[in-house]
Amino acid sequence: MAPESAVAARIREGIAEHLKRDVSTIRLQDDLRNDLGLDSLGMIELLFKIEETFDLDIPNADLSEMNTIGDVIAHVEKRLETPAAAPTSPTLPDAEDQRQATRP
Repeated sequence: MAPESAVAARIREGIAEHLKRDVSTIRLQDDLRNDLGLDSLGMIELLFKIEETFDLDIPNADLSEMNTIGDVIAHVEKRLETPAAAPTSPTLPDAEDQRQATRP
C-alpha cells in the first residue's frame, strides 16, 4: 500500500475532526453524503475548510465532482499542482508616451 500524502492526511484529519470521529474510520472510499452523512450545508462547510486549510479557491460547482474522500483528495492535489496564473501588471507608459501626453 502506498504511503498517504500529506494532503490526504490533512483532509482525512480535518473531516474526522469535523465529524467528531476517529481518523482511522475515515476511508478513501467513504461517500461524503451516504457514508459520512454530509448534507448540502456540511458539504459547503467542508469546502470552506479545505479552501482555508490549503489557501485555495474552489468553485461551489466543483462539489458535484467530489463524492468520496478520495475524490476530494484528488481534486485538492490537482488544484495544488496547477500553478495559479501570474498576475499581470498594467503596462506603464514609457518616457515618449508621457512627453506626448503633456504636449499641448
